[in-house]
Amino acid sequence: MENAPAPILDLTLNPHRSLGPRGFAVVMGVLCGASFLAGCLFVSLGAWPVVGFLGADVLLVWIAFRISYARATASERLTLHADRFEIVRTDRAGRVDTRTLEPYWLKVRIEHHGAGAPVVKLASHGRTTSVGRFLGPAQRVELAAAIEAALARWRQIPSTSRIE
Repeated sequence: MENAPAPILDLTLNPHRSLGPRGFAVVMGVLCGASFLAGCLFVSLGAWPVVGFLGADVLLVWIAFRISYARATASERLTLHADRFEIVRTDRAGRVDTRTLEPYWLKVRIEHHGAGAPVVKLASHGRTTSVGRFLGPAQRVELAAAIEAALARWRQIPSTSRIE
């Protein structure tokens, strides 16, 4: 079996989580401590039912962080080969979805929908898909530029060299 040539573009995109495990422990510790102190104050004032709500707040923040960290396991890999542009998405459950687009006809568009973040769309042969949905607005623009640059390099390669 021959070695396949290196892809022209090979990007792996992962959701960014700015708060690591240590930061999460610190935030939860401060939140628990503040809720405990506030709970003691409310109990001393005779408003003991408030303690349950303070506990529920801590629990909901913990659940929100757990969901956020679970979603961080998702990824998107974009690869431009000599004969195809491949998008491999892995969701947080590990399910893989692969889409293949023809690079010769591939168009990269940045769509703006109102005040929301721009959306990077790839279209080829009537099939359109968006990429980098979990990236920030500036990163999406950079992603579109990187794909455009890779496609420009791909188009400079003689067509006889692209076909294996």
